Amino acid sequence: MRIPSLPTGKTRRIVIAAAVILMGGALASWLLRDHGNQDALLLYGNVDIREVELAFRQPGRLASMAFDEGDAVTTGAVMAQLDATPYREKLAAAEAELQAAQAQLEKLQRGNRPQEIAQAREQVRQVQAAATEAERNFKRQDILLKSGASSQHSADAARAARDQSAANLAAANASLSLASAGFRSEDIAAGKARVAAATATLAQARTALADATLTAPSNGIVIARVREPGSMVASSTPVYSLSLRDPVYLRAYVGESDLGRIAPGTKVRVRTDSSDTVYHGQIGFISPRAEFTPKTVETTDLRTDLVYRLRVVVSDADEGLRQGMPVTIDVDTTGVAGQPARGH
Repeated sequence: MRIPSLPTGKTRRIVIAAAVILMGGALASWLLRDHGNQDALLLYGNVDIREVELAFRQPGRLASMAFDEGDAVTTGAVMAQLDATPYREKLAAAEAELQAAQAQLEKLQRGNRPQEIAQAREQVRQVQAAATEAERNFKRQDILLKSGASSQHSADAARAARDQSAANLAAANASLSLASAGFRSEDIAAGKARVAAATATLAQARTALADATLTAPSNGIVIARVREPGSMVASSTPVYSLSLRDPVYLRAYVGESDLGRIAPGTKVRVRTDSSDTVYHGQIGFISPRAEFTPKTVETTDLRTDLVYRLRVVVSDADEGLRQGMPVTIDVDTTGVAGQPARGH
């Protein structure tokens, strides 16, 4: 058996040189990789919880509930309904009041019927005939009185009858004028006001009936079903609690030293611990006020450092981003380094 000889001094020098070359390459590679990421900024935050408490604007008895906790709802979906019978009855009453007000206004605007005007005109003719006869009788009695063929009493009676007939004729002419002119402008204005009031009452009744149906304001997940059918609910009493899904916001914090490296509109990539999916978004808001780091936020700095809250809007969110989930935000600061952050 041949025993291998120990490496000579020349061989050792070759091995050492090769090791130095390998270490130098690794160091250069690390330096290049670090230089390539010098514009990257890692932030840590959570999917922001945004909840909406859904309630009716009108009081009433809860007739139906369409969703349970955990159900997904879409915008405009009917979630619950009140017993709408009282509101339908109020709507019918409001419609009847409006019709009555409109009919009264139409009557005022049209004025008196042609038959009523013709009747007033005939009344004038009758009174006119009586007045003419009274005038003739008075003149005849006056002539007889002067000739002594009639008494003063008869002449006075004829004068009184003539004056009465003249007054009746004046009254009949005034009635004809009123019938022809129609109703006063003030009465018509009052009629229009009654129609406007009835129209407003009808609109309120329709709104109240529509409010007996509760719809989802946005896409979301039902996280609480607060009431059950048959319950009496007051206005503004929550019956559902809804977690909104669109848009998805992230709440994160940035240290003061990195504040100049970001700005509203800066693009970001978002990752979670539960999957390898990479989401995309942009910074939408940077708080102008500093605050202490919340205890729920994990950062590489001390928790007592002052940070600035920012909001990230995710553009391609899916079911993988759940409310409250911790996320890692990779901010691409290329082109914004050194720019002051702005809040809006």
